[in-house]
Amino acid sequence: MQRRQRLKQSEKKKYQDKQVDVLEVLREHGAKIYRDLEDGQFPKFSIPSRSVSNIVYDKRLRQYILGSAATQRNSRNSSQLRSFTQLIWLAFFANRLTQEKKSSTLRDVYYSSQAFAVEFDDQSESDNIIVDLEAVTSKPREDFHIFPEERSSIFGDLDIEYTIPGYEGKKMNLSNHPDGYSIGPSLTTAELVDTSAEIVIAIEKGGLFTRFVEEQVDKKFKSIIINTGGQAPRSTRTLLKRLHDELSLPIIVLTDGDVYGEHIAMVIKSGSANAAHLRELTVPDAKWVGVWATDIEKYNLPTIPMTESDIKRCHDLKKDPRYESGIWKKELEVFLRIKRKAELEAFSKYGLTNITDKYLPPKLELAKSL
Repeated sequence: MQRRQRLKQSEKKKYQDKQVDVLEVLREHGAKIYRDLEDGQFPKFSIPSRSVSNIVYDKRLRQYILGSAATQRNSRNSSQLRSFTQLIWLAFFANRLTQEKKSSTLRDVYYSSQAFAVEFDDQSESDNIIVDLEAVTSKPREDFHIFPEERSSIFGDLDIEYTIPGYEGKKMNLSNHPDGYSIGPSLTTAELVDTSAEIVIAIEKGGLFTRFVEEQVDKKFKSIIINTGGQAPRSTRTLLKRLHDELSLPIIVLTDGDVYGEHIAMVIKSGSANAAHLRELTVPDAKWVGVWATDIEKYNLPTIPMTESDIKRCHDLKKDPRYESGIWKKELEVFLRIKRKAELEAFSKYGLTNITDKYLPPKLELAKSL
């Protein structure tokens, strides 16, 4: 308990320092624009290139990062002036959100721009400018209080303390609601005070999340349960990292038995190419325990034929350096051999509680040696 109390105080200061740092980075970029204007120069931004050729896998960090290539967004160039202005406005809006400690969604940003006569053709264009700002500042959009819609949830014995305005100091235990709690901005930024859990089980499917809560997997295996809602959103990956780093909890990942499930686990472990400009979204020590292709055969699970798209995805991942060895390579090869896939729910063939009673215990034991 004392160790967690010290971590709590340390993380509170870390959160406060992060907010100050974000504002300072934004001010520095704003000040540079003013200096350029005072010197009679056209202001410009240097944006790290997010092209495929500039995304590399860093074996030391165990995640994808951007290389050294960069592009210029220059107000001198009339073809870049529109996107330059959009980026300037977004930096202003992000600064305002951060200072006022208010949150916005990706959709809100798109509509808020219209109040300032800043034009975006559609939300995908404004989303892309948000990623540009992340790349320029090396800060995730969540640090600017910009969040996507929530679709993940969490359940288990975890005491948190809110830090958002109006709720500062309010405490909550995340086992109080059987449907779990949405992983949104208030939960992602809350202080992680204390837990009796010894592991975190991240599950791809909402239905199985509900089953695990019903079967009291949190108590049986001293675990915190997280529904990733498919590919885990960045807020969920941030929380997984915090649970691992701040509370020293191992992260266990359960997915459907297909190539996309395998990649969901890998993104939690080592990040995605789309977020290669960010460094704080990965849990390199996370363990993927199934459903493996070898489990499909071992447990004689009901299966679905792999599609041509599934097969192509397998071949694509085989070119990824993260899948060159170990369980990742082995399971891809088995998927290609059997050309079948299975869902987590397939264990229900043997009874509704088979997955929690028979499949999960040996998998959690195996995770210790992976």
